[in-house]
Amino acid sequence: MAIGVFILGHSGSGKSFSLHNLDPANVAVINVVGKPLPFKNGKNFKMVTTDDANWICQKLPTIKEPIVVIDDFQYIMANEFMRNSDVKGFDKFTSIGRNAWNILNTISHGMKDYQRVYILSHTEETATGGTKIKTIGKMLDEKITPEGMVSIVLQTKVDDGKNYFLTQNNGANTVKTPFEMFDDALIPNDLKFVDGAICDYYGITGEQS
Repeated sequence: MAIGVFILGHSGSGKSFSLHNLDPANVAVINVVGKPLPFKNGKNFKMVTTDDANWICQKLPTIKEPIVVIDDFQYIMANEFMRNSDVKGFDKFTSIGRNAWNILNTISHGMKDYQRVYILSHTEETATGGTKIKTIGKMLDEKITPEGMVSIVLQTKVDDGKNYFLTQNNGANTVKTPFEMFDDALIPNDLKFVDGAICDYYGITGEQS
């Protein structure tokens, strides 16, 4: 089973930029909306553009690279909703929820042990003022809770013009990391740093960045 990691944050908070120090040779990017990566080296990453959840589920187990990035997971749901916006009833929400669950389940049970999958997605505010992954419909929130299907959830934070990742839950977000994986509550907005910490924590060697 691969290690799934949610990277959550609002638009422009540094989710995609956090790839900039990764070695493109070790990374496969599923680019959901086809936007270029926001740094000069971005064109060197191996990318496929698709929002087809079924195709993604079929493709993930065949990827050889140790690092996979899905950018932006939320638009897999949003694009399906918009394509079926004229469809009446709740079936479309069931389909959206099932497809999102299928992708997360494939990561957990259909990929190689040495692989890490970074799932970039937007946040939304809850009724109590907290933050969570942005979803569509109640099925994902009430029946599944996507963050519950992974062990690591980081969230972007912009402080004094600098970009960071939060590693500790503050009671109002869904951030979580394994005990003693990170020493600090704020770490660099850098997936190379994050990936190194994950590999060290789980003893991943060999096929890694």
